[in-house]
Amino acid sequence: MATFEFKLPDLGEGVAEGELVKWHVKEGDLVKEDQVLCEVMTDKATVTVPSPHAGRVVKTHGREGDMAKVHQLLVTLEMEGGAPASQGAPASHGAPAAPAPSPAQAAAPAAPASGTKVLATPVTRRMAREHGLDLAEISGSGPQGRVTKADVVAALEGGNGAPKKNEVAPQAARPAAPPVASGKGDERIALRGLRKKIAEKMVRSKFTMPHFAFVEEVDATDLVALRTRLNSQLAAAGDGTKLTYLPFIVKATIAAMKKFPHLNANFDEATQELVVRGEYNIGIAVATPDGLTVAVVRNADQLTLGELAKEISRLSVAARDRKLKMEELTGGTFTITSLGQSGGLFATPILNHPEVGILGVHKLKKRPAVKNDQVVVRDMMNLSLSCDHRVIDGDVAASFVYEIIKYLEAPDLLFLAMA
Repeated sequence: MATFEFKLPDLGEGVAEGELVKWHVKEGDLVKEDQVLCEVMTDKATVTVPSPHAGRVVKTHGREGDMAKVHQLLVTLEMEGGAPASQGAPASHGAPAAPAPSPAQAAAPAAPASGTKVLATPVTRRMAREHGLDLAEISGSGPQGRVTKADVVAALEGGNGAPKKNEVAPQAARPAAPPVASGKGDERIALRGLRKKIAEKMVRSKFTMPHFAFVEEVDATDLVALRTRLNSQLAAAGDGTKLTYLPFIVKATIAAMKKFPHLNANFDEATQELVVRGEYNIGIAVATPDGLTVAVVRNADQLTLGELAKEISRLSVAARDRKLKMEELTGGTFTITSLGQSGGLFATPILNHPEVGILGVHKLKKRPAVKNDQVVVRDMMNLSLSCDHRVIDGDVAASFVYEIIKYLEAPDLLFLAMA
């Protein structure tokens, strides 16, 4: 019998590794072709990995909770007959072949030669110094081998950097901390799966992107009235569609982006460029039992209010059922997060890296407001915009929010903007 070494396949564009969340097989099990071997959680989705061939599991490589790199050995299978061609000839019964490098490893530039002055900005040097990293041991991805902040973060997350002598290598993008002592009745819950990915992404975002926030209130009285009228008409038509406020907010945000296109953008850490996107792929934050997931409404500018409502609803259900596809989790250009009636007065959302803006939508409630010099009761809510201050200035952020507010306070204008 021949053995076949199955390596972790590509999990999606830009994905170099994933966490082994759950094994579905154990050593000695007989598996069929396409039978699920394990579940792998990337920073974008949880994917199931099927067996490419039938056989017996000789060995599983890695434990639940371990990180597995793309093209790293995952399962050794014993099969009757010849070897499949999909991953080359079968492995010999001797020492296993070395795993192929990941795309990121293959493309990584060489570290600076000893004695060569390392190119880096003062901010990058300070960051490396604070975390005990030697810049000479970090491969620079910038022009002429310059070490960027992104390279330092990659080193802290176990990429291409090394700590100084006699210092402990950090396990995340923050200094190593002493363990917390346990007491009577304590319970320890390991960060795994989506919760772990959320933690890593939040640390990366706050560590690399200088956040600032702008908050303003919205008089949504006319929006409330318009939504009520449209829902009545949809109900009378038996359409089955029910409009929430999110489709209106998405449309208002896109209308504002057309005036301020730099908010519909990603920041490329490797090249230090702002990538202004040509599509409007709006991420919608969805609360799930595992944590917050951002589902992406692709080409949201091309959808009607009703189509947006249906798509947001579909994606929200899929997120809670853990059935989102990779393309429904990637490619976002801007994110909107709303907790509805639990949204509070205001908050400062953390950016969804590498996007440069995220809009927080807060509780809509009746409260006193001044209109035409009279104190009246109006339907009010607050919007909070967080931005990457490297590429978005405060006046741009403020103007962008006021443009959104213009459309929400006079929602009939939305129909002109969509024309």
